[in-house]
Amino acid sequence: MTLHKTAADYAQGLPGAELQHPFGDDWEVFKVRGKVFMLMTEVPGRPVVILKSDPGEALALREHHSHITPGYHMNKKHWITLEDGEGIDKKLVRELVTESYRLVVAHLPKAEQPVDPHTYAGGRQASR
Repeated sequence: MTLHKTAADYAQGLPGAELQHPFGDDWEVFKVRGKVFMLMTEVPGRPVVILKSDPGEALALREHHSHITPGYHMNKKHWITLEDGEGIDKKLVRELVTESYRLVVAHLPKAEQPVDPHTYAGGRQASR
């Protein structure tokens, strides 16, 4: 598994997701309706994925996974950083990308939400 490929391939399949490069070619930024839900870059040669997370969940993830740390250049309470390593598998990456996406969609006006964030489970669900 390559962390960036797994996260990017999955994020591109989420309804309304768009890839942008607002900070240059070194940063891949995934947005839904103009709001960031995932960033990818390299931090001194190590690929990382930065995702929004519920504060309580983010704390639990950091306590149980040494390769999950506070969000790089983001609010440390609401964002996490993933690195390749033990316990970081494709299933966990997809779950965390989905959760980040759902958290961002939940804060969009209802008319702009491409899915119902309370019931969306990920994958290729049809857009509203």
